[in-house]
Order: sequence, then structure tokens, then C-alpha cells
Amino acid sequence: MEWETVMGLEIHAELATKSKIFCGCTTHFGGEPNTHVCPVCAGFPGVLPVLNRSVVEFAMRVGIALDCAVAGESRFDRKNYFYPDLPKAYQVSQLYAPICRDGFIEIAASAPKKITIREIHIEEDAGKLIHAPECGGTFMDFNRCGVPLIEIVTEPDFHETAEVIAFLEKLRETLLFLDVCDCKMQEGSLRVDVNLSVRKTNEPMGVRTETKNLNSFKSIARAIEYEKQRQIDILRRGGEITQETRRWDESAGESYSMRSKENAPDYRYFPEPDLLPIVIDDKWIEQTKKNMPELAYQKRERYAQKFLIPKPTAAVLTVHKNISALFETVAEKTDSPIETANLITGEIMRLMSVSNTTPETLSLDAEKLATLITLVLDGKINRTVYKETAEAVFMLNVEPETYITEKGLMMSCDNDLTAEAVRAVLCENPDAVSDYFAGKDKVFGFLMGRIMKKLGKGGNPDIAKKKLNEELRINAPS
Repeated sequence: MEWETVMGLEIHAELATKSKIFCGCTTHFGGEPNTHVCPVCAGFPGVLPVLNRSVVEFAMRVGIALDCAVAGESRFDRKNYFYPDLPKAYQVSQLYAPICRDGFIEIAASAPKKITIREIHIEEDAGKLIHAPECGGTFMDFNRCGVPLIEIVTEPDFHETAEVIAFLEKLRETLLFLDVCDCKMQEGSLRVDVNLSVRKTNEPMGVRTETKNLNSFKSIARAIEYEKQRQIDILRRGGEITQETRRWDESAGESYSMRSKENAPDYRYFPEPDLLPIVIDDKWIEQTKKNMPELAYQKRERYAQKFLIPKPTAAVLTVHKNISALFETVAEKTDSPIETANLITGEIMRLMSVSNTTPETLSLDAEKLATLITLVLDGKINRTVYKETAEAVFMLNVEPETYITEKGLMMSCDNDLTAEAVRAVLCENPDAVSDYFAGKDKVFGFLMGRIMKKLGKGGNPDIAKKKLNEELRINAPS
């Protein structure tokens, strides 16, 4: 290979605490601009921060899940820079003593690989600039100031776009099931910076650029491919790569330079004088481990071992914690995990696709799904009605039994009515009957389809099958 790409990631994950990192303001997304602000997060002179304990707990959870070493003592530092969305003119972060170090995530892209987590540190978010040229300028919304973040920094272990995406998918899954971040990239809850350089194979590391704040896997993949090719083209022409920060324009499919890339000395870090060190003893770490929720890969293993669910099905059930929670609740109510898994990974997933429902926004009544499964397993409705009612529950939130009763869809157990339908179908299809007796067994399915159509949605396939066999034996040529 002539050129090798070398990449490292910086991932900012917004922690799902109810209040900000150093004050009691809400972290709720979407409020009116500058309504979730107080003197502390707005940086008024003389105010003092108070650390939110939940932020430390959440950061520890992530570190433990990623096999990091949790520091017995970590400290905060001031990262000094001026930007309009940073009212204090500094950001509280952790440069010298981050809370977690030296973890890893194992991925399987083109080949199995271990990606090293250099560190995880806690910091506060800045505000948001709203560019509105139609209104005459740029406006500032400080609601996001002080929202707690963790920054997960990897070593430059990536060489392929597929490796980056595999890593981020696994990290996103981990954060979701830890319940520490909602990972809504479109809302900025999970943002990715890609540090990328290229070099000739076996040569020293090249000059890197940083593409900032990528907020979808699609954008990340496109930005990597663009930046890789941009640098290769420059080097082939004999040019030099400038160390800089770049912004990705998804609509244009290209990036542009924002500013020269700063290094740590440019930020004039010094220890945060208003916050004491965070001291974490073994007891706190062990208690955090004890309270860790079950992760997705652990659920997949349990589903396979306990419920005998195939691995591909278990993978679908754990694409999001809302899906796995729904599965577990319904399976417990019905004592039928296989049927529950088939319903969710089949009809429910189809309906989610049709209605553009995301796992994050899925809201289904588990009790109603359990009732529906019980009805089909008890032989009170057939599979056609089962599927129709599942759609009605999903789309209209109907009560299954009420819907089925009002529509007259409850399965009939009338033997005489079924026998009459069977005889009628045999009379109407003499050629098919002859084919069956000639050894064409597949005709049986054709006849069953005609019988069920004649019986309607309330037809009982078990009774119909039994009656069809009886009539065929009676009419068999001697």
C-alpha cells in the first residue's frame, strides 16, 4: 500500500444528568434560548462552582465499562481561550489528572483489533452560536454552558474508515446501555472529532488535521475519505499539510479550514483554584461496579443461553436499550421469549421502518403486546389476525381484545362451518384434488389457502387442516 492513513478520535459525550456539572440548572434539551442559565454557568464574577456527584459516577461507569484504570485522585484545570459562546473565557476540564486512563475497546472490522483508550476526562460544555444572517448577525444561546461532558480520547490506532465506524458503534452501544448518554447525535449529545494524517508506509507520522464536531456516522465516514484524499493530493503535488482544525460541510461534501490547530500551551492550562481534587477510594469504585447495568453484549449472551434465541435475533434485540427493555418486559409477562423476540424483530421492526420510528422514540404498551401474544398462543386468533392487530396496536394503540372482538376476528372453532368450507373448496377445484392424489403434495397448501380465504380472518387453520385431511381420505381413489 503506497499511502497509510493514521487516525485518532476525540469523542464528546453529553452526560444524561438532570442538572449541570457545577450548578442546579437543568440540562434539558430544547428550551428557549438563555432560559437554562444562572450566575454560575453564565460566569458571573464571584460565583463558586459545586461539583455534581452524578457526573463523577457516570464517568466512572464509562471508565469501568471500557476497562480503564479509575484514578484515585483526579483534578480540574482551566483551559483558557476566548470565544463568544464561552462567557467565562475559560473551560473547566482535566488535562493533567483525568479521571480514567488506559482502557480499550475490541472491534471486528476487516479484522479483530483492540483500540486503546488513552484517557477519559470530565469537562463542561460551552454555549451555542446561532448564525442568522437573515436577522442581521449571530446570536448566542448559553443554555448548554455547563452541561457535563466526558471526552474519550483514543490512541491513533485507526487506519480504515470501517474501523472508526465499528468503534463508534460499539462505544455508542456501551454509553446507551450504561444509561449515561442518550447519544442523540442530531442534538449534539455525541460529537466526534477526527484527527487524521497520512504517510507513506513505514515512514514517520505525518502532520495531522482535526475535523471537528461530526454528528452522524455518515458524515464521519465521508469526512474521513475526503480528508484522506485531500492530504494525499497535496503531498503528491509536493505540498505540505498544515496542522489545522477543519469543519465538515455535509451538503457540499467537503471540509474547510476554521483555524490553525492549537496545542496545550496555547490554552495556558493551570489548576482550577475553585474546585478541590476528586478523591475516589476502592469502596466507591467497587460500589459503582456493583451498580453497573447490564451491557448489550452481556444481554446478547444471556438471551442466547437462557432463552435459546439465535445470535442474529439477539443482536437486533440489543440495537437500543428501549428495544431490549420492551423485549424483556413482554417476554416476562408471556413466559414466551421466542415468540416475543419474533414479534419484535419481525412485525414491530417492519412497522418502525414504515413509520420512520427510531428506537429512541419507540413507545409501545408492553401489556398490550403481551395480551396479543397470549391470544395467538392460546389459539384464539390466527397469524393473519395476529399481524393485523399488531399493526393496530403499534399505529393506533388499540386494546387487542377489544379490537379483535369488534372486528369479529376471534378464531372460530365451528367444526361444521369449517367442514362445509372444505367440501366447497374441493368441489370448486377438482383438478387440484386430482393433482394431489397423483402425488403432488404441494397442492395441499394451495387448497388450505383457498379454505382459509373462504373462512375469512376468523378461520382456524388447525381445524381446517384436520378437516381437509379427513375429506381427502374419504375421497381418496380406491
